[in-house]
Amino acid sequence: MKVLHLDTNHPLLLEQFSQLGFENDEDYSASKSEIEKKIQHYNGIIIRSRFTIDADFLDKATNLKFIGRLGAGLENIDVRYAKAKGIFLAAAPEGNSNAVGEHTLGMLLSLFNKLKKADTEVRGGKWDREGNRGLELEGKVVGIIGYGHMGKSFAKKLKGFDVDEVICYDIKGGVEDDNARQVGIMELQQRADIISLHVPQTELTLGMVNSEFISKFQKPFWLFNTARGKCVNTEDLVHALESQKILGAGLDVLEYEKTSFENMFTEQALPKAFQYLIKAENVLLSPHVAGWTVESKEKLAQTIVAKIKAEFC
Repeated sequence: MKVLHLDTNHPLLLEQFSQLGFENDEDYSASKSEIEKKIQHYNGIIIRSRFTIDADFLDKATNLKFIGRLGAGLENIDVRYAKAKGIFLAAAPEGNSNAVGEHTLGMLLSLFNKLKKADTEVRGGKWDREGNRGLELEGKVVGIIGYGHMGKSFAKKLKGFDVDEVICYDIKGGVEDDNARQVGIMELQQRADIISLHVPQTELTLGMVNSEFISKFQKPFWLFNTARGKCVNTEDLVHALESQKILGAGLDVLEYEKTSFENMFTEQALPKAFQYLIKAENVLLSPHVAGWTVESKEKLAQTIVAKIKAEFC
């Protein structure tokens, strides 16, 4: 089995594949077109998000048996076409679900307690206790949209905070557990004080959080997105923040991030909605690192090795 590694990952991937008798090649810099010229020589690909593996690419990968994606989702792969060609697909949501759950909780507690604002003020010589009076999680209803590995991890972290209830919504039935009760979308929108997104990027979830969706909530709520940036319409989010329909937002992902994020700043091409977000005290931003911990790097790699070993060895 000959494997091409397209993104750098934990060294255990190379080590354990070698122990399985696989031949490892690494190419972290060639363009997609250059990779396509040699991809027919490989039986496996290991990738994060370097480029899209589309039907044209897969047609050139005539000997491909598996794709290992070091992450939770497979949205950068033409899954339907790959499966039609008999290619085994392995993602690793189990590998970074704990990290995502902890990061989401951290964002929530930081916003509720105004930690970013308070820290900035103290560093600047301002001691304002009343202006930094926080909120407590106790008694709140937390709504989770998408109750797979990530949603379940976040729900588990809420144990011990004396929330009123954790409820979850998912297009699949029967996903509830001891940490969350599954409800319909109407009950979620009627009761939730906090909404946390943990959905994959699909046709159903693209732009899911928009003005129409937000308007159906009975109470103003807090929004957290550690899933995919394109699931939230940023302009509609800003309108909701301005009207206080959304009380605050913790965003680990942005709909702009697939473009060259840094160039938006150097070329002074910041979207108006994003300009609002970076100035808002009730918005917390991080650079798609919710699942990006020292521990998850190893867990992701180990998960992929285990799945491929189970399938081919």
